[in-house]
Amino acid sequence: MIAPSVYEAAPAAPPQAQPAHVRFASATDDPFVEELQALAFGPGRFARTAFRVRERFPIDKSLSLIAEIDGTPVGSVWMTPVSVGGIDGYMLGPLATHPNFRKRGVGKQLAREVTRIALERGQGSYVILIGDRDYYCPLGWQPTTLGAVQWPGPVDPSRVLLYAEDKTLAARIKGKIRAFGARKHQ
Repeated sequence: MIAPSVYEAAPAAPPQAQPAHVRFASATDDPFVEELQALAFGPGRFARTAFRVRERFPIDKSLSLIAEIDGTPVGSVWMTPVSVGGIDGYMLGPLATHPNFRKRGVGKQLAREVTRIALERGQGSYVILIGDRDYYCPLGWQPTTLGAVQWPGPVDPSRVLLYAEDKTLAARIKGKIRAFGARKHQ
């Protein structure tokens, strides 16, 4: 039996003319984020390879964002610091938007903003994710070389995408997903 939600269902929203308000998440957002991820990804989310990465390497809470529309939380995104081939970066996800607010640009807004904030820190060289090319490539993500990034479980290598200022990095990056700081930036 599923317990009733502690949050009122987000009302269906008309298409918005203005972007959502994006803010840093706080501990008080944890129940919303957990419920949103359950709604968006279901119980199978715990078996996904990306979840295994987050089990090994904790998310960076300072890079957790919440999107709000009219004061109502409607989306969230996390980042996990990782290293691939000795190059430090971040893994984006999970990125989730409440079903009543999908198709309004909230997820793309969160992806752009968290990526900007992470890379402006100057500590990581890229943002990597497992996702849909049709969604992320128009935002600047590029496919990596098939099979070059080794994950702690199965992934479709055509869905491994990377965003970096250095547009050659997606083709060059190679190695296992490891802890952030495995080696200095290259």
